[in-house]
Amino acid sequence: MARMHARRKGKSGSRRPMVKEKPAWVAMSEKEITDTVVRLAKAGNPPPVIGTILRDQYAVPDTKLITGKNITKILEENNIKSEIPTDLRGLIKKAVNLSDHLASNPKDFSNKRGLALIESKIRRLVRYYKKTNVLPDDWNYSLENARLLLSR
Repeated sequence: MARMHARRKGKSGSRRPMVKEKPAWVAMSEKEITDTVVRLAKAGNPPPVIGTILRDQYAVPDTKLITGKNITKILEENNIKSEIPTDLRGLIKKAVNLSDHLASNPKDFSNKRGLALIESKIRRLVRYYKKTNVLPDDWNYSLENARLLLSR
């Protein structure tokens, strides 16, 4: 299947091995992993960064294998949930940076198109998150609101 905004086909990504049980070499218990996830989240790390830290520094390959819950579920249970999802926040940050670039370089037409493509991705993602009740129905994307949201 071709990409959405390009005519290239692309290559498939890697897949995790099909492992159902906790590896024997993992030293941390379920309680220790949960406490570490909460501590790292309170330090200001988003869930993907927490997963990378757990993998690299604590030798935990997958939190779901050990705890039965992914990192976002652990954070929801401990009332440490961000108001917007991480992937949407990354796209919004990209759009704000690109609009700042376009303010100082108004004739950069390729980046104008890039901004339009990023904003269409944001709108599609917002529509999906509203449908799955992750975002409230009255949440709307605009560049001005995005700047305010990222300044928090």
